[in-house]
Amino acid sequence: MPHTRSLLRVARRLTSEDAAEDLVQETMLAAWRGFHQFRSGTNERAWLFRILINAVHARGRKLRAMPAMSPMAEHDFPAGAVIPAAVEIAQALDELPPEQKEVLLLGVVEGFTGQEIAGILSIPIGTVMSRMSRGREALRQGLQRASSGLVPKSKTPEGSSVKPRSVGREA
Repeated sequence: MPHTRSLLRVARRLTSEDAAEDLVQETMLAAWRGFHQFRSGTNERAWLFRILINAVHARGRKLRAMPAMSPMAEHDFPAGAVIPAAVEIAQALDELPPEQKEVLLLGVVEGFTGQEIAGILSIPIGTVMSRMSRGREALRQGLQRASSGLVPKSKTPEGSSVKPRSVGREA
């Protein structure tokens, strides 16, 4: 079926292996059931990814938590292509907050434009660009830490590695 490999790749990065396969199956079933809603001349790939993202979020709501992010495994790479740099990139990507990770996966890995990502995630284009910028910067910092042999920063409860500024005056 067209686009299932791309859907599965993104679903694996956003959930567990078993959940990813279920989500892709749910996505294809929802697309088949809702085909009458598809508008001719629009981007069918973006439409399928919109259904997938909705399914991921619905599953997260059902579990009363964000879906568990699975670390990148060897199955995400073509045979013989596992190289240390790819593993470092995958690990740095896994450290990102889910919002930044979604935007980077859709934009960088799957090649959607900012406008298409905004439509898929139902968020303003400015939010997409902000998340893309912050995600790239966080990814860059994670890769620099990995290449220098430093351990990742511990994250605050909100999922951010940025420390809050003090409000009072400094003496």
